[in-house]
Amino acid sequence: PHNYAIEIISSDEDEGFIAVVPEFRVAFGEAEEEALREVKVAVSLWLEAAREEGRVIPEPAGRERLRDILAGKGAASGS
Repeated sequence: PHNYAIEIISSDEDEGFIAVVPEFRVAFGEAEEEALREVKVAVSLWLEAAREEGRVIPEPAGRERLRDILAGKGAASGS
């Protein structure tokens, strides 16, 4: 099992919350709990599809990578 860092950010522009996982795309929710739930579902579905297709599953990069992405020092991979 993989344990990925998740950061939930309030977004005034989107009037909700954004959940960020460095190894994957983000998920949006009107409440923090919804954003967290959505990103967990997205990651789970991606991992399931990757296993079925024999794709490489990224190792968790940790909170340091997450901080770099949030600071604009790198882009999250969505593939």
